Amino acid sequence: MSTLPAPKAIKDLFEDMLGRGVTVGITDPAVAESLRKAVVALYVDNSRKLTAVVGFDLHLASFAGAAIGLIPVGGAEASIEDGELTPMLSDNVREICNILTGLLNQQDLPHLKLYEAYMPGEAAPADATSRLLALGARLDLKVDIAGYGSGRFWLSLAG
Repeated sequence: MSTLPAPKAIKDLFEDMLGRGVTVGITDPAVAESLRKAVVALYVDNSRKLTAVVGFDLHLASFAGAAIGLIPVGGAEASIEDGELTPMLSDNVREICNILTGLLNQQDLPHLKLYEAYMPGEAAPADATSRLLALGARLDLKVDIAGYGSGRFWLSLAG
């Protein structure tokens, strides 16, 4: 089974992806209400067994999707105000979810890959969202992207 990445590894990955400063800090765990308007990404091993679940609240998904696509902050703020991601922001966030597999893959462990990413308003499988709500091998971070804003990031490993 994979081990949780250090918050610094997540910070470094976001900085490398987005080409701008990022700070991270520990935040409150996910709650069911916050997951209704969140991106939920599922990662599986070669046998398609669920191995990890990542969540981005709408704020982080909008800001990160805009930053990686060089979309002005106003586009991200409009998306947050509308309560959904635009198709372009959704595509950008899916790419971010795919890049995150680099944090989850570790030497001498089964290879993990992105199986599916559910956008805000799309119903993710109950077993996946329940993993983001359960205690255990999890990481709950506030991620602040310089020039854009902050949001919450959740990572839970299936055990």
